[in-house]
Amino acid sequence: MAIIRRFEDIDAWKKARKLSRRIYRITSAGDFEKDFRFRDQIRAAVISAMSNVAEGFERDGKKEFLQFLSIAKGSVGEVRSQLYVALDIGYIDSEKFDELYQLTLEISRLPPASSVICGKHRMWV
Repeated sequence: MAIIRRFEDIDAWKKARKLSRRIYRITSAGDFEKDFRFRDQIRAAVISAMSNVAEGFERDGKKEFLQFLSIAKGSVGEVRSQLYVALDIGYIDSEKFDELYQLTLEISRLPPASSVICGKHRMWV
């Protein structure tokens, strides 16, 4: 059983941070950079994923934490869906799509039943 004392130690947050860096990188160049609405939407979704893990951890109870993890997972699904749009309109190639798609799956598939201890409370992350 792992003891998680900071949200920065949560695997979902670490992987969401990695995804955020990559999304910002691809949306800062070419046609993607000029498509303000789409660029801002995918950035907001990836930030939401990362931020909701952190916010949920900082809340007071297990139930709230799980709710925020659920919201974060939904945001990762939103990013994954938007990657299809980026591929279909030619903003990213299939190699970049596959790389980012796999990362979103890794985040979504992190086992919610992995037992960890957060402070004094037993949590499921």
